[in-house]
Amino acid sequence: MDPKKLITYDITLRQVFDALAANNANAGGQYIEHASEQYMIRGVGLINTIQDIENIVVHATKEGTPIYIKNVAEVVVGPEVRYGAVSKDGKGEVVTGIAMMLKGENSRTVVERVKRKIEEIRQYLPKGVDIIPFYDRAGLVNDVIHTVISNVISGIILIIIVLTLTVGNWRVSLLIAFSVPLTIFLTFSGMYHVGIAATVMSIGSLGFGNITDGSVCTVENIIQRLTLRKGNEGYRETILRGAQEVGRPIFFAVGIIIIIYVPLLTLQGVEGKMFKPVALTVSLAMLSSLFVALVIMPTLCALIFKNSVKKNKATAGETDNRVMRFLKGHYKPLLQKAVFHPRATLIIAASFFLASLVLIPFLGSEFMPELDEGAIAINVRRLPSVSLKESVECSTLIEKTLMKYPEVETVISKTGRAEIATDPMGHEISDVFVILRPKKTWRTARDKAGLIARMEEDLTKIPGMRYSFSQPIELRVSELIAGVRSDVAIKLFGEDYGILKAKADEIERVITPVRGAADVKGEQVAGLPVVQIKIDRGAIARYGINVSDIQDVITTAIGGRVATQVLEEQMRFDLVVRFSEEARSSIEEIKNILISAPGGVRVPLSQLTDISVEEGYVQINRENGHRRIVVECNVRDRDIGSFVAEAQKKIREVVEIPAGYYLDWGGQFENMQRASRRLALVIPISMGLIFILLYMSFRSFKNAALIYVNVPFAATGGIVALFLRDMPLSISAGVGFISLFGLCVLNGTVMVSFINEFLQKGNETRDAIVDAATTRLRPIVITVVTDIIGLLPMTISTDVGAEVQKPLATVIVGGVCFSSFLTLFVIPALYQWFPKRLKDA
Repeated sequence: MDPKKLITYDITLRQVFDALAANNANAGGQYIEHASEQYMIRGVGLINTIQDIENIVVHATKEGTPIYIKNVAEVVVGPEVRYGAVSKDGKGEVVTGIAMMLKGENSRTVVERVKRKIEEIRQYLPKGVDIIPFYDRAGLVNDVIHTVISNVISGIILIIIVLTLTVGNWRVSLLIAFSVPLTIFLTFSGMYHVGIAATVMSIGSLGFGNITDGSVCTVENIIQRLTLRKGNEGYRETILRGAQEVGRPIFFAVGIIIIIYVPLLTLQGVEGKMFKPVALTVSLAMLSSLFVALVIMPTLCALIFKNSVKKNKATAGETDNRVMRFLKGHYKPLLQKAVFHPRATLIIAASFFLASLVLIPFLGSEFMPELDEGAIAINVRRLPSVSLKESVECSTLIEKTLMKYPEVETVISKTGRAEIATDPMGHEISDVFVILRPKKTWRTARDKAGLIARMEEDLTKIPGMRYSFSQPIELRVSELIAGVRSDVAIKLFGEDYGILKAKADEIERVITPVRGAADVKGEQVAGLPVVQIKIDRGAIARYGINVSDIQDVITTAIGGRVATQVLEEQMRFDLVVRFSEEARSSIEEIKNILISAPGGVRVPLSQLTDISVEEGYVQINRENGHRRIVVECNVRDRDIGSFVAEAQKKIREVVEIPAGYYLDWGGQFENMQRASRRLALVIPISMGLIFILLYMSFRSFKNAALIYVNVPFAATGGIVALFLRDMPLSISAGVGFISLFGLCVLNGTVMVSFINEFLQKGNETRDAIVDAATTRLRPIVITVVTDIIGLLPMTISTDVGAEVQKPLATVIVGGVCFSSFLTLFVIPALYQWFPKRLKDA
């Protein structure tokens, strides 16, 4: 619209708007009958061309001369108001799209379907136009799964080798080793039918000790019975009796391990999504291992050992190889000393346990170890008053700076928001995706932390910007869950935004010097220049003008308002009415906009309003019904738990929070707190159920208490292992402790069962303890070795996804070493304090 021509022809803005809306429609008139036919009535009046718009009549003069749209306006095809842009590699702008995955779908399969569809679309693209994916989430998924699978396969191969060396009998070794792939096959089959995806946590949670213990116990006991069977006893009956003897303790031990994982099923939020599949997978694996141990292994023993095991040996030790004879030769004297000095044994175990508890405050805590996604996401913030054009130029400069690194493959900057705002943000904000080359080609730094430090050093030379480094998936998940793009969010709630901003600035100053704090920034809530048009109600009353009349002119003339829609085949385009650029590009031009009064008088907007430039709020956020402002930061080279504890202490000491205002902590720390509270409630219930199962298994309170007492002691090795590897406590490490407790209970259950059995034969208590423990040495050694060797690849792996598995594997490997000491020495030593009377058997 040309405001001068509107004055010349004495036409108001509302007249133009109404004319456009009234001249773009079709109509139906039912039908008429003609002869023997029926004709439908259709009035066609839709706009088809620019000429149709130009020739719409706005007003007719008294002389009958029509005034058209083309007389007072220029009709052009133009873009919508732009709120964002995307640039690439410092070479200019591009157009990007993002595939949104439906809730509950599998990311890997969805990406594969998207790729196939892109290939179909490429065939119909115009010449010179192509679709080039710059970030493929499936690549990370494939790399992680490859890491997990390779670790599992490496563990199985190592187990087979070690079993052959430890057991000595190649048939027994292969038979026990065969239980691993068979159990995994049954587990994967169950996962497929239940609908559990293969993830770094579900597959990585499979402990070889858990899934082989039952088979080791069964095969060992069967071989023992076959060696000592009487001459008139058939080998099938011997195998059946050997399997039945260990069937009950193995069954209850497997049930106990499944119950240990029940707390994971109660987790919610992100941790629930991550760890519920772990509990279900382990449960399937334990049920599969139970079936293999009690059904498959005895059957295979009947086939393999029909004539290969000599009977009527004096002792089972004659079937041992040199390694086991050596171990038993040194173990039995030490065991006798432990049994004869139970108090000293208990003091030693308790001392190690108490010493490990002293290490816990030095471990720190975090929600989950950071998974290296192989890419960097940089969140860039500028002054709220910056223009979109300036933001794009700054993003291009950032891209050119980053492209100088040989480790960088491509850089994509997404500034502001798209027309369909699936990711709404102001044009002062950019998300920069830095896609990296494989690590083996890196030259600037050895790891990502070093590379980020070098990048940050170069980027800070560009003035007027603040940076926050993260990863593409991590950034998006943090934003969706906590509303921020950083590890830790300090949320301040209240009503007065001025007070909120002042206190947020104080909090930012307090936490910036805290060790580990990186990319500290407060939420930008102010600093946006706003042209305030305040209506003078006394002035508009003198002219008989309503507030809505002025607001309509502001909305339509300056901002642009949709009068109707123009259809072009299947597409719809808004027909927007607004003043020409020259008539609304400055405050002076806005002041001179004329408002039509009822009497025909036209009054400048400046006489009816007070127009000024003021600093306004960029955004006002609310959460749970309260206004909210956020101070966020990342944590580097330190665990989140200790960082938050120190930051909370400093804020309490320095920042005075007014009455009616309060703080809340979000981000990864919020996830960790929620998971910790849930586990603290459910784990005691689970441990109570475990005790009940132990009591049902032995029908003895004292036997159950003996095994139960060793559960907390088993954590000693895991705590020490985390401390030595400088790893904080995390939910992943917690799953490792849960698995460790399961192993401890399983081995303890079988050990106590054997001692009870030897006592029932009439042996003296101490002799029965020593003989039973010596008999159990080989299966326990085999279990310990398979646990350590099977998890060793996970413990030392540096491939993509290994970060999440390392705490779990470290806890189990370290814990198994100490729990074997408990099983071999502490339980036998303490058994005489917890005797099971024969009449209770």
